[in-house]
Amino acid sequence: MQNDLLYKIAITLIDGVGDIQAKKLIGACGSAEEVFRAKKAHLLKIDGVGIYTANAVLNQNVFYRAQQEIDYIEKNGIEALFYQDKKYPQRLKQCADSPVMLYFKGNADLNNNRIISLVGTRKATEYGKQFCAELMQQLVPFNPLIVSGMAYGIDICAHKESLKNQMSTVGVMAHGLDMVYPAQHKSTALKMMEQGGLITDFMSGTAPDRENFPKRNRIIAGMCDAVLVVEAGESGGALITADIANSYSRDVFALPGRVGDPYSAGCNKLIKINKAALLESYADLVYLLGWQHEEVKAARQAKLFVDLSDEEQRLVDYLKEKGNTPIDELCYATKLPMSKVSGLLLNLEFNAVVRSLPGKRYQLIE
Repeated sequence: MQNDLLYKIAITLIDGVGDIQAKKLIGACGSAEEVFRAKKAHLLKIDGVGIYTANAVLNQNVFYRAQQEIDYIEKNGIEALFYQDKKYPQRLKQCADSPVMLYFKGNADLNNNRIISLVGTRKATEYGKQFCAELMQQLVPFNPLIVSGMAYGIDICAHKESLKNQMSTVGVMAHGLDMVYPAQHKSTALKMMEQGGLITDFMSGTAPDRENFPKRNRIIAGMCDAVLVVEAGESGGALITADIANSYSRDVFALPGRVGDPYSAGCNKLIKINKAALLESYADLVYLLGWQHEEVKAARQAKLFVDLSDEEQRLVDYLKEKGNTPIDELCYATKLPMSKVSGLLLNLEFNAVVRSLPGKRYQLIE
């Protein structure tokens, strides 16, 4: 088995062979091992393989480094995931340029039924951080895997809030698993390995060089159902991730901000040019992704018939009768002030009884 892994890692080390080419070689030869056993004449018949690549394969000077990596991952409890492995993220596998090898440390289900990625500016404002915190709390009943990139700002906020709400979260690294960058996030990374994990396609000893981050972003975009952009400037990694997600036919959502706000300019632009759906609350996400969950229904029933307050019950009864209802109508019908109704509805949302909809409308969760 170790010998098999040696060839799988070695193929990622061949000079001039990227992920797409490596998969072509494996497909044509039958396995990573057979690539290294192939004759030059056979290699040259493979689409895209020229003299340089064929000679690089035949040179076979990559095994020493591959064995070093095997020694490292075995010593440190790291899993090496080949793109044909069952545990490899299957959503990511659908992408043509998905990595041949991933290195993972943690306990997350990388093929969870629901996976979302959150990205955004490194200079997050209270607006963005508060939205992120509320969103994570509201998504608990759906039990998604939360993916981000371990960076300052929105990334680390998403990871921390996921941990706080006992949701699994995975950080995608732009370097090897022998370090954490930024170093200030090491304590969070350690917690994530117990409640999620860290993943990368870079071998140990790889530094977080600038050119590694776009490669990291393709994993963030590819292994999820949807990418959420929570605050972003007119350029930067978050918009690169959104572009990649669109190219992968992933859903993209963006949190709108004030006109002229530099940290919302990217989000507003994505929405304006129809590259992202408007994200005002978790309800937009749940509705557009078509998420349903029996536990949510069960939670609603429990709250409906066990421990609702009298005022909450009045709101629930009205929504049960009328369906989708604006908040001002709820205030009028229940004769309660707006501030009181807002608080009651928020509590009902947290308890999975109602969901908020665009335009300050509410409905029961069926």
